[in-house]
Amino acid sequence: MAYNAARHAMSGPQLTPVGTPAPLTGGAQQTMPQPEPVSYEAARPNSLWRSGSRSFFNDQRASRIGDIITVNIEIDDRAELSNSSNRSRESSTSAGLTNFFGLEDTIGDILGTDPTTLVGADAESQHSGTGAINREEKIELTIAAVIVDRLPNGNLVLAGRQEVRINGELRELTVSGIIRPEDVTASNTISQTQIAEARISYGGRGQLSAIQRPNWGQRTADAITPW
Repeated sequence: MAYNAARHAMSGPQLTPVGTPAPLTGGAQQTMPQPEPVSYEAARPNSLWRSGSRSFFNDQRASRIGDIITVNIEIDDRAELSNSSNRSRESSTSAGLTNFFGLEDTIGDILGTDPTTLVGADAESQHSGTGAINREEKIELTIAAVIVDRLPNGNLVLAGRQEVRINGELRELTVSGIIRPEDVTASNTISQTQIAEARISYGGRGQLSAIQRPNWGQRTADAITPW
């Protein structure tokens, strides 16, 4: 672990190889399926039409496996939560012998105590807790995703990944989910609010991120400490 940390600190984060984004949907690594091959013929003289090409009036929006869709991500969330709780409890218990075959005094002499108050216990507990959450998140991003599957009901499964490396810091954006073909706009875009089972991740790794993150020893101690 120390060797890997030192190697990454010296060389910086490395870009991952370009490949199919299908694993982002949670499936196993596999080759992305391609659309049916189309054969094209040379256009006839004085004609704009070629056999095998799409017609002039067909919908040009992405709908086939392998087509690309632009995903507009605009997240502006804000949450404020607060709560408090108080709890208190008191209990008292006592036990003794007032009559024991006329031997209560003898038992008291043996034990050296009043037999009517042999056992006594008091307990008291208090608890007070407060908590508050004030969170605000705003993300505006755009990413191109690829259609990786078409479900039996016609819905499309898309997945996309984008990596940018600047000055030893790598930023990675991933998106995946299920969309309806009719939600794709004429400009071939879709909003993240129209993606079912959306999985959106924006993060990074590199020298700056490593400095801001606690060392592995502290993280291990925080994970195993009981308090």
